[in-house]
Amino acid sequence: MRMFSANSQRRALSVTLISRDPAMQRWITSGATGGDVDVVALAPADWDIASATQADIILVATDAGCPRDLDLIEKLRTHGVQVVALAAGGSISLAVDAMRRGAADFILQPARAQMLFDRLRELVAQRPQLSSSKTAATRPDRAANPAGFIGQSKAMQALYAQISRAAPSSAPVFVTGESGTGKELCANGIHELSGRKADRFVAINCAAIPRDLMESELFGHVRGAFTGANDDRPGAMQLADGGTLFLDEICEMDLSLQAKLLRALQTNRIRRVGGTSDESVDVRIVCATNRDPQGEMDAGRFRADLFYRLHVLPVHLPALRERGADILELARSFLTRFSAEEGRHFRGFDPRAEQFLAGYDWPGNVRQLENLVRRIVVMHDGEMVSAQMIPLALAQSGAAGAVPGRAGADILAFGNAAGAGGSHAQHGIEPFWIQEKRIIEKALETFDGHVGKAAAALEISASTIYRKKLGWDGDPAMSA
Repeated sequence: MRMFSANSQRRALSVTLISRDPAMQRWITSGATGGDVDVVALAPADWDIASATQADIILVATDAGCPRDLDLIEKLRTHGVQVVALAAGGSISLAVDAMRRGAADFILQPARAQMLFDRLRELVAQRPQLSSSKTAATRPDRAANPAGFIGQSKAMQALYAQISRAAPSSAPVFVTGESGTGKELCANGIHELSGRKADRFVAINCAAIPRDLMESELFGHVRGAFTGANDDRPGAMQLADGGTLFLDEICEMDLSLQAKLLRALQTNRIRRVGGTSDESVDVRIVCATNRDPQGEMDAGRFRADLFYRLHVLPVHLPALRERGADILELARSFLTRFSAEEGRHFRGFDPRAEQFLAGYDWPGNVRQLENLVRRIVVMHDGEMVSAQMIPLALAQSGAAGAVPGRAGADILAFGNAAGAGGSHAQHGIEPFWIQEKRIIEKALETFDGHVGKAAAALEISASTIYRKKLGWDGDPAMSA
């Protein structure tokens, strides 16, 4: 073991390096010369959870010839440790595999030591750094809120009961709810409360992966199966073996792949793309959609036999507008977290700001509220969030109780509603995002809400449409 220690006026960044390469250990430790980094270098055989978790962050050197490096990343992740992969030879595929196994980020070799340490410090700084009193005030009671949700409204109590009943089973779970309600959080909570929690939770967004790659992502592939398949690679079903696979936006899956998924669920066996033999898997499926499954089946876009195979334990997430006092509880929790992250001093919301938040309809749900609070914290400082800090369009809608077409992101300007002008409207100029939104919505209407077909007609990717919609729902930066 090699160790570098340095004294500094500010607290040193504590890094544990796990690498079997003595040269790598020397390079990392000798690079910590800025006086603000402590590095402990260990061989894979020498580390243990007790020592590893003492560090702020873990750096794991990965090599394509040693799959145990990826297993190590996954094991550390299950203990709640933040891990960064150092990918040998600048291998992008190795870095991606490390991210899929739980790494928070990756750094390609060769890299400058100072750049590496700067990135590690950024990752540590991005984690919420709350005082014990603030943490106690905002941390959800896991016994009362079984999936880590925040809120005690009647709608959420009903949800908690559903999750508690569904979690111990191995039967598939079908999660429904509007966009931004927390479907992946729900799925992960079900996994953490199940007997499979010691194994992996793997999530796939069926809408974000190109159709021609989706089968490989789900079932894996063998070397030479297609151009660029240079190595055998496991899919999500293999990675989730013994654990839980979350299929988000399941209704976006291609019909031909739906048939293969159905067969896999019926037989507990899968075949990699280009493979000649089947592999056994033991996976619990949790899937989610914000569409109407019955409507998708009626339209011929979703197989009825697959739906009935998956729709064993239904769980429905309530919209934020149905959650009453949870809105302010969530807003205060977000305010505490983002204030700590951004170095601000907010303690709460003034009465008028609370009135606006409680009276708004939140079409973008929790995601929209979270993005709004983050934006306020970044753009302002003080002890209390005032009504003047809320974006004009949201404040006007909250006061009137109306539901705008674009929630919370209509106007980026901040300030008093009475003092704002509309110079663009006065000149008859329609903002670009409004024109873009109208075009995309027209395409979705033409194709009965089918994102893939709308994207093809517009000659853009399906993920672009989802990113644009996310921006309309609450974060204008996402629609750029």
